[in-house]
Parts: sequence; structure tokens; C-alpha cells
Amino acid sequence: MTLAEQVKNSVDIVRVIGEYVRLKKVGAGHRWVGLCPFHTEKTPSFSVHGLHQFYKCFGCGAGGDVFKFVMEMEGIPFFEALQLIAERNGIRLPARNEFSDEESRRRQALLEMHALAADFYHSLLMSPVGETARAYLESRGVAPREMEEFCLGFAPGSGRALLGKLGQHAFPLELLELSGLLLRREDGGLYDRFRQRVMFPIHSESGKVIAFGGRSLGDAEPKYLNSSETPIYQKSSVLYNLHRAKEAMRRLEAAVLVEGYLDAIAVWSAGVQQVVAVCGTALSVAQVRMLRRHTDRILVNLDADEAGAGATERYIQTLLAEGMQVRVVELAGGDPHEFITRQGAEAYRRLLESAPSYYVWLASRARKRFDMRTAEGRVAGFKFLLPAIQSVSDRIERAAIANEVADYLGIDRAILLEELQRSRKPERAPIRRTPADGIPLREKMLLRGLVQDPQVRDLLLPALEESRQWNQFATAELLRAVIHLHRQKPDFQYADLEGRLTESQKELLAAILLADNTGEESFGVEQAAGFLSQLEKERRQAAVRELKKRIQETERSGDLAQALRLTEELNALLRCS
Repeated sequence: MTLAEQVKNSVDIVRVIGEYVRLKKVGAGHRWVGLCPFHTEKTPSFSVHGLHQFYKCFGCGAGGDVFKFVMEMEGIPFFEALQLIAERNGIRLPARNEFSDEESRRRQALLEMHALAADFYHSLLMSPVGETARAYLESRGVAPREMEEFCLGFAPGSGRALLGKLGQHAFPLELLELSGLLLRREDGGLYDRFRQRVMFPIHSESGKVIAFGGRSLGDAEPKYLNSSETPIYQKSSVLYNLHRAKEAMRRLEAAVLVEGYLDAIAVWSAGVQQVVAVCGTALSVAQVRMLRRHTDRILVNLDADEAGAGATERYIQTLLAEGMQVRVVELAGGDPHEFITRQGAEAYRRLLESAPSYYVWLASRARKRFDMRTAEGRVAGFKFLLPAIQSVSDRIERAAIANEVADYLGIDRAILLEELQRSRKPERAPIRRTPADGIPLREKMLLRGLVQDPQVRDLLLPALEESRQWNQFATAELLRAVIHLHRQKPDFQYADLEGRLTESQKELLAAILLADNTGEESFGVEQAAGFLSQLEKERRQAAVRELKKRIQETERSGDLAQALRLTEELNALLRCS
């Protein structure tokens, strides 16, 4: 057994995928479903089979085993996915790199550099050298326990501190530069990218340090400096604090979105642990989809200035387009960190509980922006709100929102609803089909039993090899593959069978194993015996039909002797039935 097979057989794919996607068990079998993390959908088409350890989405076609899933979600090569899965599940891997490829070794080196940098910066912050940085953080309400929890750090101004630390390790120069932690001078030497800054480590969803944000302690610009993009960091695909917040998001079925590092730390410290931050980038579709894997409810709480309000408007459109339920937390002034510092954690939590839905907040914006005393102003306010109302997918909810907005803006309800209906494209409910649609239930159950139970295989396959009736089955090619594999490896697993199939056959097999037939999950030895009896009955019925046909043909041809012999054969067959 290979190392990969050992790891794969030691982990539960449902648990691994469940760290990224909210899964719900279906029926009494081994099937789990959730919203696909690889495309936007409102009803689940993504399934995971716990027994056979594979996933499949019949909406976008994504599918594979636990390694492929982690590779796709983390954007990493196979060997790094192997290491990550093993590490999360407490599986010790050989202390050598022979099983890694070049890309994995490069990424591993970059991750090691960032881990070293995070520890180094943190040690400096907590040392006498970091006194000024600690004083700044304490002035912003960050206590020592938060400095520890978030591994905050300090980058001194010399420009050679981290260079010296990383220089103690045998990292190639090209990787040191590729890390983004160091920059190259005109003379070819390297120096620290971050200097005289408070350091905020940025983690991947799996908890690895992949980048930094640095806040200037002096007059240096920009005030906040982020890492450049690298093979392990793409800023539009990362949310600050997601690795800590995702468990609370699922438990509380909500997320809080803030703007910066200190906001996220303050909100977390206020007991609201489902908080993430965008950190200086526009909210991307990729980031929204990361959130939606854990919850579809979000409270947007950006800074209370005009720039924050403008960003909130833009974010609402992006969030609604991805099917999120949005509320807006509006502060009296400042940012979440300043509000919590002034008014306390309890006041902030009450504000979250009473946060209005996005359309109430937008309507208030419209009333401030346009003159509602005039018809022109009311029409302009309506047009301002129309895109957000149109983004609501549920027809009844959309109509209810439109009514509330009409009353709030002083617009005739009928006119608003008519305009909304006229401007919205007609909706068509998606028809989800899989390759298993139209396959007879008994064929599905037969294949499930053969793939799942070695005892069923031992009982059925010899009889199937003798009988050729199954050649007429819609699943004949899959049955043929099962028969051939069983000859070579009677104790085969699902992965062994899948490896022998064409892509279309893999699609069909996955669809059959994941078919939603609640109450028809079991196909054991008892059902197999019944299937054999039914198969034999059908064989005799087919033989009877064939003999009757031949008798008619011989009688028409005048060969009465042959007709008599066939009749005797038919009678013998009928007596055995």
C-alpha cells in the first residue's frame, strides 16, 4: 500500500470536507449534501459519499477523492495536500522530501519562511525592542492576551533583522525574494520589506501564515503595507481571521465582516468570534464564496465614514449576487474598534442583534441622498434601490421588500411592483439531472451492493458471469468492469473500480451511488438471493417466449416434427417454473 493510500484510508472524507462545506446527512445511508464550493448555487447539488470516500457535484461536474478536494480548495499540489491532510489528522509522515515534487518543496519553503517570520516578529514585539509597538497596540485597546492570540509582531527599522534571521537557514536567494518578505536593492543585496511596523500575520483558511500586514509606527507611507502576492498568497482569495472564525460562523449561522485588522481583533475580543476582515481590498466573489461555505448570513460593519458607506453599497451587490442574506451594522461614528473602546462590548453585541436588513439601510441612504419631497427625487431613490431589490431570488420576499421600500420612500406600491416585474428577467427553476436518471432502481441497488459488500459479490458474480441477461442492462458496462476486477481482486475498493472506468462511466457510477433513494439503501446477501431468483425467473420467461416463437415459425414452415420436439421442450420448462 502506498503512502497516499495509507493516509486516504486513515481519514474520513466527510470530516475533511466538512471543515470547508456545511454538510447535511441524507437518509440512513452514507450520503451527505451541501452547497457546492466550486460554483454558485441556491440548492445543493454537491454530495459526499462517506463509505466510498468521494465527492461529486452534478451542477458543475467537480468530483474526486479527499486529496483532489483539498488541492482544489487550497490551491495546492498533490503532495502538499497529502501533508496537510496527514498533519490535520495526526498522521506521521516520513521525515524526508522524496515524496514531494518541486512545486510542493518550494511552497513548503515559503510557508516555513513565513512561520519563522511570524515567530521572530512576535518575539521582538514582546521583548524590550518592541516597547513602542506594544505601547501603540495598548493605546488601541489591544491587550497582551490578544497580542498572543493573534501572534502580533514588530518589525524593527534596520531593514536587516528578518534577513539575518532567515539567513540562518539554507533558503535559496531566489526563494527569499519570491517570499515577498525581502526586497532586492539596486546593488543586488536583499533587505526587509517591513520596517518599523506593527505586524499582523495573515493566515490561510487552514491556519498557515501566508502573508503579513504591517502598520507604520511613524510617518512612513503607506500607513498599512501588505505582502505582495506570492505562490502561497492571493489577496482576493483570503479573509483575515477566517481560520479562527469559521467554527463560530457555523455554530451561530452568521458572519461579521469588518474592514481592518484592529477591527477584527476588537470584535473578536468583544466575544463576537465569527468576525473576518477584508483588509484593504475590495470584497471579491471568491471571498464571498469562502464565507458562504460556512454561513449564508452576514452582518456588514465597515467604517462609519462616507468611504465605508460607499464600500458597503458595493459589497451588498456582491453579497446578494452570491445568495447571501445581508444586514448592515451602522455605527454612530468611527470604526468597530473605536466603538467598542468607547461604548463597550455589550453595546456592540446589542448593535449586531438589532442590525437592520440591507434594504432598510439602503433606503435610509436614498432618503439622505435624494429629495423625497419631489417626484424626481423619489424616482431617483427607487432607481438607486432597484438593483439590490432585483438581486433577491425569492419572489415572495422580493415583493415584500418592494412594498416596504415603497412605503418608506413614499412611492405607489403598484407602480414600484410593476416596474420591478418589468425590469426583472423571468426566472426558470433549474432542472437538475444526473446520469443515473432513468436507470431502473434494481440496477442501481445491484451496483451499490456489488461495490459495497464483498459477500454480495461472492454470491452474485458467479451467477452473473453464467447469465448474459445483464448485457441488456443500462449499467452493463459497469457490471462488466466489476466482474473483471473481481476476478483479479475479490476484495477491491471503490477507488480500484473507479480507476478502471472511462470518464462517462465514472460519472454514471458516482450518480448511482449518490442517487437519492431514501429507504432503499440496503442491498445485502438477502436481497442478493432475491435478485438471483428474480434473474432466474426472467431467464425462464425469456426462454419460454423464445420457444413459443420458434414453435410458431416451425408450424408455419410445415416442420411438424421439429414443432413437436420444441413443444415438449417448452412443457418441460414450464413444469420447472
